[in-house]
Amino acid sequence: MADRILSVDNLKVDIPVPSGMLHAVQGVSFKVDRGETLCIVGESGCGKSLTSLAIMDLLPSKAIRTANTLELDGQNVLDIREDQMADIRGNRMGMIFQEPMTSLNPAYTIGNQLEEAMLRHRKVSREEARDRAVFLLEKVGITAARSRLRQYPHQLSGGLRQRVMIAMTLMCGPDLIIADEPTTALDVTIQAQILLLLAELQKEFHMGLILITHDLGVVARIADRVAVMYAGQIVEQGSAKQVFEDPTHPYTQGLLECIPIPGKTERGAHLGSIPGIVPSLVGEMSCCHFADRCTYATEPCHSAPVDLRRGFTEDHDYRCVLTPEQCAENLKQKVPA
Repeated sequence: MADRILSVDNLKVDIPVPSGMLHAVQGVSFKVDRGETLCIVGESGCGKSLTSLAIMDLLPSKAIRTANTLELDGQNVLDIREDQMADIRGNRMGMIFQEPMTSLNPAYTIGNQLEEAMLRHRKVSREEARDRAVFLLEKVGITAARSRLRQYPHQLSGGLRQRVMIAMTLMCGPDLIIADEPTTALDVTIQAQILLLLAELQKEFHMGLILITHDLGVVARIADRVAVMYAGQIVEQGSAKQVFEDPTHPYTQGLLECIPIPGKTERGAHLGSIPGIVPSLVGEMSCCHFADRCTYATEPCHSAPVDLRRGFTEDHDYRCVLTPEQCAENLKQKVPA
């Protein structure tokens, strides 16, 4: 049996706003095994980042988090005290944020910030923490690592700051790392280096990795499993091979049509697009969230919520009233011969 690191079942995040209740995350369920990379993908505002913050218990104070199950390595972390959660964050579970310059404290050296995590969670001397920091800085590809400990965040490039954030996350050898669009602020060349580094470190340290992104090219390179989110819900999840080769949900199909394929997409040809806009998540929705933008929507799609259902394989789910065979036929008709 796989070594289960994280189990999430029916996770919801509600935020009161002046116009009512914003249902930002609606019944999200997934799992992550040791050594596995789960990519959560979707457009901006779909609830990806709030899902990760809910797992880390770092939501805004007004946000309301509920779930049937939220377990880290078999331990229930849903209703534990804040001091107990503080012992888990940065120790057994770490997070890499989008912009390292806002995550690193500009008033402290790199060494101080790296050592702090280990001194907080482990009974070690400062010298041992410093040696661990040097080891990890070298591991993430930073040269002259010991001299870097005396530098401040503003003295490093964006790529180096992100490598420091990765090293900081690894200081206590966590079971799970959540990376929330870790390459957003970096140029393309550095993005590739950081993603390759994350993949290598995950295999070396045998951790679970959740990568939050809207870049399907990233997902295709490093994901074992993929969860596609739309308007606060997971609309499709399964193995990367399943989702990319045989996308079932119309939204997933639409996303993949927007990507040019080398050797197949002709120069100057129009890329796919998804008409319409994302629905408001304020108030209750008693229909399929994608219904107003879906080419195949019928009366049942507009009259009742749609639950996840089994796809072609046991580990594949999608949220649509159409059967897997109907979805596959629709995709076949859209793909030019």
